[in-house]
Amino acid sequence: MKKNIAIIMGGYSSEYEISLKSGQVVFETLDKEHYNAFRVHIFKNKWVYVDENEAEFPIDKNDFSVTVEGQKTTFDCVFNAIHGTPGEDGYMQGYFQLLNIPHTSCGMYQAALTFNKRDCLSVLKPYGIKTATSYYVNYGDTVDEPAIIDKVGLPCFVKANKAGSSFGVTKVYKKEELQYALEVAFKEDDEVIIESFLDGTEVSVGVITYKGEVKVLPITEIVSDNDFFDYKAKYLGESQEITPARISKEQEEKVNSVAKKVYEVLKMTGFSRSEYIFKDGEPHLLEVNTVPGLTKASILPQQAAAAGISLGELFGNAIEEALAN
Repeated sequence: MKKNIAIIMGGYSSEYEISLKSGQVVFETLDKEHYNAFRVHIFKNKWVYVDENEAEFPIDKNDFSVTVEGQKTTFDCVFNAIHGTPGEDGYMQGYFQLLNIPHTSCGMYQAALTFNKRDCLSVLKPYGIKTATSYYVNYGDTVDEPAIIDKVGLPCFVKANKAGSSFGVTKVYKKEELQYALEVAFKEDDEVIIESFLDGTEVSVGVITYKGEVKVLPITEIVSDNDFFDYKAKYLGESQEITPARISKEQEEKVNSVAKKVYEVLKMTGFSRSEYIFKDGEPHLLEVNTVPGLTKASILPQQAAAAGISLGELFGNAIEEALAN
């Protein structure tokens, strides 16, 4: 019997439009012989199933079901395509865990931890994972600009602590730019992380659980046409994403080892995509994404294709892994 799969998309953050695109690709790609796919839009003001005619039917949050023309449908598994909150920060994971509904993303704790850049990097440092030098500021704090620059130097990056798709990120060259950069970051979150600039090759590494085994996908080199890998570079074609990356065998082995270690130390499941910059030949972790972009042009699907895994296989495997667990 075919499984009923709810593909959740949308979300409450600035990333909702990207999420809708990712979710639509999953919907169009899932093997219809094995799965009944349902598009479910999750927004602050509504949770709805959207049918083929774009008609909307409310989701019953008591058991995450939908009733159409008197027929109630429950779901065997949820495919999580929500970037940002509430799909990538633990809220949906906790909800589905309480309802005992399998889902394709990592666990509640892992999602919450990885979505919080400051906490994630702090947890990984004792395991020898190298990172940029960082300084923390919360909304309402007195900003000690000399102390910040003394610790992280210039240029530096000012980032919203809990946000994705490079929303709330500014590269700062002069002390006079710090205050504006903080204002930009605080529009996305009330916590900020300020990091030293790492000058080196940037790569993105996908790690997934595939057929029961942790698998590191071919590495992607990021060459932004802009000052850094910002929103336009990620989604508007203003970058080169080169898979496999033009790095040495030694660099490849190092970053593969680190990415696999991060996945296993955090006890991850499902998809992950983490970014690294090589400094002095060593990969330094920037962040971990647990619901990466899933459009055909997105990095993780590109990496899967380079590994000989089609989109249909990638998405189907995620569902089967979730059902098996």
